[in-house]
This record gives sequence, structure tokens and C-alpha cells, in this order.
Amino acid sequence: MADSASGEERRGTKRHKRSRRTNPDGTMTLIEHIYEFRRRLGFALLALVAGGIIGFIWFQTTIGPIPSLGKLLTDPYCAVPAERRFDGPTGGCKLLQTVPFEAFMTQLKVGLAGGAVLFSPLWLYQIWAFVAPGLYSKERKYALTFVAFASVLFAGGAVLAYLLVPHALELLMNFGGDQFITALTADKYVSFILSLLLIFGVSFELPLLVVMLNRVGVLKYQTLKKWRRGLIMIVFVFAAFATPGSDPFSMLGLSAALIVLLELSIQIARFHDRKLDKVREDEGWDKLDDDEAAPFDYTPSTIEDEPSTTAGGKRPNTDDVT
Repeated sequence: MADSASGEERRGTKRHKRSRRTNPDGTMTLIEHIYEFRRRLGFALLALVAGGIIGFIWFQTTIGPIPSLGKLLTDPYCAVPAERRFDGPTGGCKLLQTVPFEAFMTQLKVGLAGGAVLFSPLWLYQIWAFVAPGLYSKERKYALTFVAFASVLFAGGAVLAYLLVPHALELLMNFGGDQFITALTADKYVSFILSLLLIFGVSFELPLLVVMLNRVGVLKYQTLKKWRRGLIMIVFVFAAFATPGSDPFSMLGLSAALIVLLELSIQIARFHDRKLDKVREDEGWDKLDDDEAAPFDYTPSTIEDEPSTTAGGKRPNTDDVT
């Protein structure tokens, strides 16, 4: 009984240390960081497992107006004209299973992917809860903004890829004329769809990366303006190699979307640099040489974050500062 009570007391102490109210700066020892990482990782894995189970059930289950995950997956394939696909002796739009266990593995793979997306707020929160205590309030604000925009851009890229898949499949399956008919296996088709969604989603993070590099001063607007043509060429080359089917629909769709987003990020960098230049002009920084000392005013009234006394207990002599 005493051991149980002491265990409860230790767990209560740990929760007390992790509390934002009692430990606002998230100070922990190395061992406590490892325990916290293990705890957050465990919760994230539980969220992924729960999402995978729901996704596995959702694969063949229609929830009200929401179609099943299997129907969402096969709709692009079913949009291809019937004479260009192999429907089997029973008819209908179905994928081909070549080994007995292939249908189960496909349903499991799609269920895990769908569940990870569906439960993404839960496992992403665990990552955020582990990292956030080590950030300042301003850094937390920027991190939340970054995560929000990154999520929206990734979802936008995945939706665009999903809309382009039927046109890409129809074009690729039309090669060969009447000498070929396409019978897509479930494993190859699912891999094609998921890789396309992933590539489009990750590619849409490009403008966010450009804006971040501009915010920290690595990429200036003048540099981006000078590199614009080269960046557009790189976007086309990247789209040609990145799209799994190498079809023109996917390549042109990805290229056009990335060019629009790239131009938008360049214009955001332009307004940001213009605002910085205005601030530098108002404060007189633009007239200084690189080797010239900054015109700081070292008066006690302007040094708000410094202590009023030195380590010896005396006030700093600001008259000696040149």
C-alpha cells in the first residue's frame, strides 16, 4: 500500500513539473526530457493506431453522405472510359487482385494513410507539446502560423493531385490504341495514387520555404527577382521527374500551380523587404557603412531589459561608453 501511494505521489509530482502554470519555461533535466519524449511518442502512436483502425473500417463503410474510402480511391480509375479498362466477367469498376493477401494489405495501407490524415491534429499536437516549452512566445506564434499554412498547402496539393488523376490515367491508358487493355492491380494503383498525393502535397510547401528564408534574411527580393527565370526552369524539371506517371497532365498541373505559388511568395518577399527598407530609412540605418558602428543610445532609460546594477552592486557608468 505504501509503494502504491509513493508511486501515485511521484506521478503527481511529474505532472506538476510538466504543468505550464508551475513550470512556464518547460525546464527539465535530460532524463525528464527522455521520459517526456517517450510519453508524447506513445500518445502519438496510439493516435495513429486508432486512426488506422477507423480507416480500415472506413475503407468499405459509407458514413452518411461521406463515401467509403475505397470508393474515393477507385473513383479516378472508374472515371476512365469502360472500353479502356478491364472490369472482369462480372462487370463493374474493380481493381485486380493477383495474390490472395493483396486486398487485405491494400485496405490496411489505405486505412493507415487515411487514419493518419484524419487523426493528424492529435499526433501533431503531441509533437507540438514536446517542442513548445523550449520556445519563446514569439517563436511559438511563428511556429503555429507555419504549421497552419503548411497544413493548408499540403491539403491543397493533395486535392489538386486527386483532381488530375483521372485525366492522367485516361491519357496513359490510351497509348497503344486498341491493341491494349489496362487491368490495374490494387497494389500498383494504390502506390501510384498515394505517391502522387504525397509529391503534390510536399511540393506545395515550396512557397512557404521561400517566405521563411526571406523572413530570416537569407533570401532577399532582389535575389529572387534575379533568379526568377532559373527558378521557373527548375520547377518544370522538378515536375517532370517528380510525377510518378510522367504524364503531361500531372507535370503541367504541378508546374503551373508551383509557378503561381512561387510568384506569390516572391511578391510577399517584395512587400516584406520594402517594409524593412522603410524602417531602416526612418531610423537612419540605410546611410551607414558596413564597418561603421551602430548609432545606439546607451542611456539608462533606453536599456529596459538590462539590470539596474552590476554584479558588484554598482550602477554601470554610461558616460564611459562611446
